[in-house]
Amino acid sequence: MKHYCYEEWLQYVKDEMNDQDREKLETHLYTCDQCLEQYLQAMAANETSLPILSNESSFTDLVMAEVSKQKEVVPNTKPGERKPTNRKKPFYQQAAFHYLLAAAATLLLTFSGAFKSLASYAKSIESPTQVQEKKPSVTEGVINKTFAWMDSLEKKEANKK
Repeated sequence: MKHYCYEEWLQYVKDEMNDQDREKLETHLYTCDQCLEQYLQAMAANETSLPILSNESSFTDLVMAEVSKQKEVVPNTKPGERKPTNRKKPFYQQAAFHYLLAAAATLLLTFSGAFKSLASYAKSIESPTQVQEKKPSVTEGVINKTFAWMDSLEKKEANKK
């Protein structure tokens, strides 16, 4: 991955590069934390030349009002020309169609017995047919060895008498 130097980010911040290079740098920012740090340093160094907003809340309100006024651009129109579109979504892109499709698939699977066979398969996995040897726990093993040792001591004592 190619990293960009601080000077290139400074040119980007000052808007001193062509559109093609600008787009490359913007795309690169999405994937590179090292270059993002360089960019933030260039922004901080050039902060005094950036415009200052006198009333931030009114600026935000104006931008949002303009965004809500924008209409969808219709293909094959002249540049700058905007026409409102009142196209209805096709039936297969509507939520009701998706719900009906899901319900139909559920009914089909229920009546075909797919869920029953799936349940029996899950049950067979939960309780395997092979009986596995039950291995004693470590604690049980220590207790058994202790009792065996004590029994051997008792036998030795009994043999001595």
